[in-house]
Amino acid sequence: MDHVVINSMAQKELARRLGIPSHIIPNIVEFETTPPGLDDYNSDLRREIGLRDDDWLILQPTRVVARKGIEHAIELVRQLNDPRAKLVISHPAGDEGSAYMSLLHERIADARIDVRFIADRVGETRGTNATGQKVYTLFDVYPHANLVTYPSLYEGFGNAFLEAIYFGKPVVVNTYAVYARDIDPLGFKTIEMNQLLTREVVEQTRHILSDAALRLDWAGTNYSLGLKYFSYTVARRKLAARLANLFGESA
Repeated sequence: MDHVVINSMAQKELARRLGIPSHIIPNIVEFETTPPGLDDYNSDLRREIGLRDDDWLILQPTRVVARKGIEHAIELVRQLNDPRAKLVISHPAGDEGSAYMSLLHERIADARIDVRFIADRVGETRGTNATGQKVYTLFDVYPHANLVTYPSLYEGFGNAFLEAIYFGKPVVVNTYAVYARDIDPLGFKTIEMNQLLTREVVEQTRHILSDAALRLDWAGTNYSLGLKYFSYTVARRKLAARLANLFGESA
């Protein structure tokens, strides 16, 4: 029997607790396919959620749960101190109660920043919601983003991180354990924070938002690394090797 895990921490824990060896097959995105962009359907998204074309759409593409560290994204926007900076949170609260959402609303009020919760406008498929408003997919939102925040305290891997680099967006990421071990050493160009939002992080963010050439450079590097390490091709090759080993065939 062959065992597969999603990250190196799980691999080590499986070995430590049960003495079982395993292979890592991480989260993947279809980097072989060009990411979708603006089209006739999603081109009006900014207007629909009340943003201008010159606003900085800072996207937090996660559920509203405490481990996502969204208070750091709020503080980042506060310290940017620019009226163009708008934080957009794409998903609803999870099943962990309303306390965290209440905390965020308090932080937002104290920070006096513009935050848009658009969970009622984002779904698995395009369509309309219960009030007849247009519904977009998350992949409709990404093309509009100027920056993605991913200040999670911990993650099993990092789907939103991979999606952000797939769409060529700069990312502010907290160096949670799996990121530090499995992603950071690969050479992605990101703005990193280590549990604390420092002045340097804020200045790096302001710089990347203002420098189109730098954003393009980062996007190219990150996409190439995503294709190399986290593509469907990589997953197929790893799965084929595991299946060949399981059935005693040559990969």
